[in-house]
Amino acid sequence: MGNIAKEHLVGKNLEELQELSQHQGMPRFAAKQLARWLYTRRVSDIADMTDISKQHRAMLSEQYDVGYHAPCDAMKSVDGTAKYLFSVGATSGVETVYIPDKERATLCVSSQVGCKMNCYFCMTGKQGFTRNLTAHEIINQVVSVPESEKLTNLVFMGMGEPLDNVEALLQSIRILTEPWGMGWSPHRITVSTIGYKPGLRRFLDECGCHLAVSLHAPSPEQRAEVMPVEKSFPIRELLSLLREYDWTRQRRLSFEYIIFKGYNDSMAHADALVRLLGGLPCRVNLIRFHAIPGVDLYPAEASVMERFRDRLNSRGVTATIRASRGEDIYAACGMLSTSSKNS
Repeated sequence: MGNIAKEHLVGKNLEELQELSQHQGMPRFAAKQLARWLYTRRVSDIADMTDISKQHRAMLSEQYDVGYHAPCDAMKSVDGTAKYLFSVGATSGVETVYIPDKERATLCVSSQVGCKMNCYFCMTGKQGFTRNLTAHEIINQVVSVPESEKLTNLVFMGMGEPLDNVEALLQSIRILTEPWGMGWSPHRITVSTIGYKPGLRRFLDECGCHLAVSLHAPSPEQRAEVMPVEKSFPIRELLSLLREYDWTRQRRLSFEYIIFKGYNDSMAHADALVRLLGGLPCRVNLIRFHAIPGVDLYPAEASVMERFRDRLNSRGVTATIRASRGEDIYAACGMLSTSSKNS
């Protein structure tokens, strides 16, 4: 007989660990011991869980392993950004990006292999969709990058649409933020979405993390040209939903706006964006476009982006220009893809 694949412990929440412990005949408090070893001490072997009896460790090891595994490839940018490739199964991989910036150290995490949303300007969307990641595969990215202990912030802005994988997303956020897990503040985590409405209300109701919405055009017609999701989940309906929630407290709402040369970069576009957001407490992150093969869109000049930012600020909408990082290793916004690595 061949080796039977073991089930991973990483990615399980406290209730699942309690059920597992009970099934193994372990005391109920063993679940918190397991969680501490997995998410606080981050051991890689069940044998290292020394406050669990040898008998129970042996029993656990017959069916389970911890499940942490290192990235299988890495690239380093001239600006210090690092991109890691994680194997997720025999033929698939995802990319994770580490971005150091003075006192901040941010990890950009993937939630899917590929993406269904097919935004015109995004390499991940052009890869197509393979499958959702599990909570185990998401948490492994956080713990297994070499800089894991330095992290101050986490953004779900890597490959995939996080709210299209809302179960694994919320499970991962629980592990990251619960006292029995990693104990992070939810305000260290930002989830990015193109406006995938089916998962959005659950996220808003169950989670205190920041939200970033990909906008990229102020009119529904223009947005639909570059973001097919506009036809299924119109931005005006999305904004109506967002206005039901309180954004004046600690949770932050932001909108991502890639500026394309001659497409969405005029002062008329800026004024239309102000009208669209209509007093909603938020900020707008302006992003330089990173040219990708086969796409006839181009980055705007820095001076154009600055005028656009200044126009928004003068009209009462807080706007900043996000620094571009990791473009030389295809780690910047919209450039992640493992299509060639998976083939």
